[in-house]
Amino acid sequence: VTAVLRNSLKSNDFPHLLFYGPPGTGKTSTILAIARELFGPKLMKERVLELNASDERGIDVVRHKIKSFAQIAVGGTKAKGYPSPPFKIIILDEADSMTTDAQSALRRTMELHSKVTRFCLICNYVTRIIEPLTSRCAKFRFRPLPPSAMQTQIKLVTEKEDIKIADGVPEALVTASGGDMRRVLNLLQSGHRWKGAEGIEADDIVSISGLVPLAVVDDILRVCQTNNYSAVEKMCTGIILDGYSIASLFDQVALLGCIHQPDDIETLRHMSTKDLCAV
Repeated sequence: VTAVLRNSLKSNDFPHLLFYGPPGTGKTSTILAIARELFGPKLMKERVLELNASDERGIDVVRHKIKSFAQIAVGGTKAKGYPSPPFKIIILDEADSMTTDAQSALRRTMELHSKVTRFCLICNYVTRIIEPLTSRCAKFRFRPLPPSAMQTQIKLVTEKEDIKIADGVPEALVTASGGDMRRVLNLLQSGHRWKGAEGIEADDIVSISGLVPLAVVDDILRVCQTNNYSAVEKMCTGIILDGYSIASLFDQVALLGCIHQPDDIETLRHMSTKDLCAV
């Protein structure tokens, strides 16, 4: 992804873009960094329109706000030290929330004003974008961030912001976030406000994130292996009363790697069914 985008920046051959992938993987940050690299901080304010399509997703927004900006001619103004190509950029965040009618209207706008305007659609689920739009864009998939990269960023942030963390906190943050760097930063901020100068412990991250403590997960697995229905029922009642998320519990059980044998596939199938019911 990085290499292709860098080549586009050098050549100023900038197509319509479609960034998709899980939240917190840097999709919006990437296109904003590209825009800043092209136009600089001052000209960027004139050449870039950023909209959150989950709030402004109707056909009227496409017909008026987006179309009005897209059809404006680009002047010859250039920012010193920046390429300043002769086009504008419209960023539509959470484009998968747009209605089908709005997406259809957007397709026509993209066709008519492609000489002076480039579009960047950002979404979590590319299957919710209509095919006529996806076919007009260069698609880039953003994967969840690897644990090593996340831990590097956690170290950088805690050093720059002077946040005290104990051993095991980076690992707890990575587990709780599921590759979402935005969630990591939110958890760090919440933990720092809560503990302050005391420093953040791994158990604090578990409490803030809503994860089920590992000891509770181990107890559940142990009780389930006894084939004692009364004990299982008592354990489940306790989990419900403690307010733990059943969806998080299923995720953690799966991450613990408790599915080892071919016969365990049946267990996984039942877990999937119950997880769907919980959702």
